[in-house]
Amino acid sequence: MVVLKFLLVLALAFMLGKVVTKFKMPAILGWLLAGMALGPHAFGLMGESLLAANWYKILLSLLECGVGLMIGTELVLKDLKKSGKQILLTTLTQSLGAFAVVTLSFSIIFYFTNIPIYLAFIFGSIALATAPAPALSIVREFKTNGPVTKTLIPMAVLDDVVALIVFFSINGLITATKSGDSSNSLFSTLAIMIVLPVIIGAIVGYISSFLLKQEMSKIKTQMILVFFIVIAGSVGIYINQELLSEPMINFMLIGMAFSAVFANLVSKERLYQIMEAFNPILGISLLVVIVNLGAPLDYHLILGAGIFTLVYIVSRAFGKYSGAFIGAKATGMPQTVQKYLGLTLLPHSGVSLVFTGIAVNSLNTFDAESAVVIQGTIAAAAILNEIIAVIIAKKAFEWSGEMPK
Repeated sequence: MVVLKFLLVLALAFMLGKVVTKFKMPAILGWLLAGMALGPHAFGLMGESLLAANWYKILLSLLECGVGLMIGTELVLKDLKKSGKQILLTTLTQSLGAFAVVTLSFSIIFYFTNIPIYLAFIFGSIALATAPAPALSIVREFKTNGPVTKTLIPMAVLDDVVALIVFFSINGLITATKSGDSSNSLFSTLAIMIVLPVIIGAIVGYISSFLLKQEMSKIKTQMILVFFIVIAGSVGIYINQELLSEPMINFMLIGMAFSAVFANLVSKERLYQIMEAFNPILGISLLVVIVNLGAPLDYHLILGAGIFTLVYIVSRAFGKYSGAFIGAKATGMPQTVQKYLGLTLLPHSGVSLVFTGIAVNSLNTFDAESAVVIQGTIAAAAILNEIIAVIIAKKAFEWSGEMPK
């Protein structure tokens, strides 16, 4: 029955996505709303028992690997040589821009409200990350193409790497200082979350390239891709469930490294054929990942959203946009990238909720009141920001002229 309910959720989400497109909005908005409406906080068709089921977590991990493939295939070294430095610098300016603006905004507020200032740094570190799936879904659905799209796709993964480093550095430093507990090594944590997934994906991607570079039918290509995605994902799942005390493997990074390696070892024509074959699988992967993104969001929190939520959304958006603008202008990127890239980086909820959960667990050991402030603010911001951000991201592609007529 749980599996049947899950399939029904996906069918309803798909149909709501179609309805939303009638109003010239991206289908992802319908998927996101379906996840919220059918999740445990509303109708409950996608209840806690499903979200906690081991088979569901395994399926979600494998599909996240699939979403990562879309990023990795854009990381072709010959192409990156032309704009790699520009993308890297702009990633740093927009990520750290969000961190700086959010941290400064909350530092001023907390100074006058007698709330610990270190909480502002936690808010800033959570604000860095961009949820790549929503923007990638818009790119796929509308087949956007141009400087903004080509900058955004590789930036999606680099942005999360920067976010992981900054968040765990800030969270670890504050926890160690306040509680005296420094048992969790920052370097080992980052190695598990960043380096290990890249190694797993790269090894499997290299092995798969010997088969993928050969000309073959669409069905055979799909079968080989699915087989190696399952292999790479299974290694990550085994490490997550059997070797780690808590899940830490980033499966999207596994998929990114997997596809980045074979993308650089096959011909350009063959790579196009591979991605054409993978497109239906990518569509299903994005649907499930986005619905899962919406399921934990409790729409009731919108009613309780206060000034902290508004400050967080506005300051993060300003930091992302201004940081992207400064980086793109300083590196001589096209005008469209300078003006509109920042608007495509606003989706946030998936990564922000993961970071929030980690921060709350840490804060509960020495400052439970601050944990409540973090949890309430980010949870409400995730709902409001995600709906608004998806709409703005779609408009940004329109304004940049990268949306096909």
